[in-house]
Amino acid sequence: MTATQTDKPMEVNAELLAQLLSSDTFCPPEPKTIAETGLTEQYIEGMLFRHMGTLGGNSGRRLAAMICLPLRLVAPILESMRNRRFVAHAGTAQLNDYNYSLTEAGHDQARAHLRQSAYVGPVPVPLSEYIVSVEAQSIADEAPSRQTLLEACRSISVETKLFDLLGPALNSCAGLFLYGAPGNGKSTLARCVTSCFGQSIWVPHAIIENGEIIKFYDSQFHKALPQDDDKLIQATAVDRRWVRVERPTVVVGGELTLENLELRYNRDRNVNEAPLQMKSNCGCLLVDDFGRQRIAPAELLNRWIVPLESRHDFLTLPSGRKIQVPFQQLIIFSTNLEPEELVDEAFLRRIPYKIQMTDPCDEEFHHLFRLYCQKFGCEYRKDVVNYLLEKHYRSCGRAKRRCHARDLLTQVRNYCRYHGHALELRPEYLDAAVQTYFAMVLKAK
Repeated sequence: MTATQTDKPMEVNAELLAQLLSSDTFCPPEPKTIAETGLTEQYIEGMLFRHMGTLGGNSGRRLAAMICLPLRLVAPILESMRNRRFVAHAGTAQLNDYNYSLTEAGHDQARAHLRQSAYVGPVPVPLSEYIVSVEAQSIADEAPSRQTLLEACRSISVETKLFDLLGPALNSCAGLFLYGAPGNGKSTLARCVTSCFGQSIWVPHAIIENGEIIKFYDSQFHKALPQDDDKLIQATAVDRRWVRVERPTVVVGGELTLENLELRYNRDRNVNEAPLQMKSNCGCLLVDDFGRQRIAPAELLNRWIVPLESRHDFLTLPSGRKIQVPFQQLIIFSTNLEPEELVDEAFLRRIPYKIQMTDPCDEEFHHLFRLYCQKFGCEYRKDVVNYLLEKHYRSCGRAKRRCHARDLLTQVRNYCRYHGHALELRPEYLDAAVQTYFAMVLKAK
């Protein structure tokens, strides 16, 4: 038995699963006993040694907060460390608490634990509990309606007919290709659809399996939400090893490599970092500009062809042991190329939905200008947009893109600021914006 296991790991999972089945909302309950943490007293003691060896002594309450466990579970462990002369009372603290500091023997213990692992933070959650949480919060259990999709995309312009193509793809959770010319909102649309599956989920700070740490919570992809606005959370003691976040949208572009899809091991700290697809579980994984990554599409195909069908992935720990983790997210491949030009039939079969993002028509182009004029705080003028279309699009055969309204208005705003003019939609201002915005495009042609 490893130091991360309890005597009854299956009972812990059964209790957690029972809690999930009794409620429509997953909310990790605060552990009442050491056994409910899925860890041992020895492991938690080691975490306390690492914290005190790295950050110094502190009150019992503060040390408990650092490792995200209740003080009633931590206090007996601190007292055991004091009885063995590894820590000493360094004075009293508020609310019947004590300040603790390491003794010389305690510093030796801290250094020994830090040599094993330099991870300092909330104590981890067992992998088995993380797997249960993904099943409970999976997007596969959601069935976004047309109204839900309309609400998720209310801040952007989307053609009505596109919803009838996009809706079934979202309900399938099978992944999709969004393809078409650049600048037509493929990446923006992908970010919006994540909210169709519910606003928030719970993710762990870190995960442990067979004594090896996997750092999971990542502020780059996980936006933490306040907990005081949720009545369920207010009425429940929550396990602070978990963080409530917006459903994640993990975006990767041309920088994607095969190393990003595996556990990244930090040899100096003896800690692993979860791969991108794992961090996107219960959310959306957007592979932007697909086909222009540093790895060939065929390599990505070989890496993901099994997870796309089985909905689980296998990762290798530094010890060489393989672990099975969920592969439960909506995968969107956004590309400017035809999907058939990038991957073979086997891959396309596993991404059953291919949706083309076409150029906006004149009516939508006007709508985009109305939308962004409102955001920029200037008056929309239909005659000026018609002037723009006639002079700078139809006369030279230039294709319209959904990003043009936003980008040209940004140019106009900067032009007006420089010249000290009030922000207005005027022909001469758009002429100036077009001259700088499209100059390199025309030169390239």
